Amino acid sequence: MADINKTGLDIELDAEVAQGHYSNLAIISHSTSEFIIDFATMLPGFPKPKVRSRIVLTPEHAKRLLLSLQDNIAKYESNVGQIKIQQQPQAPYGSHNAS
Repeated sequence: MADINKTGLDIELDAEVAQGHYSNLAIISHSTSEFIIDFATMLPGFPKPKVRSRIVLTPEHAKRLLLSLQDNIAKYESNVGQIKIQQQPQAPYGSHNAS
């Protein structure tokens, strides 16, 4: 197990979780009380994307995640260069209500 201390928090990260999951598809839905993000992998030759991870967030934490991603993308682009999006995102990158 590894401890991560980049944020000043004492966070535990076990070896299995540290390996992560590759995702090239995110499906975002929400209700009045939570945001749900399903991370999936869509690969050529496989007819159906498989959800590898589901994250459930409160609306406040979803907004904090958005702000943190915007900040990190800006830092990345200032160091590495602009991230170019080749094509329009497919519908799953949008959001829909999960009533």
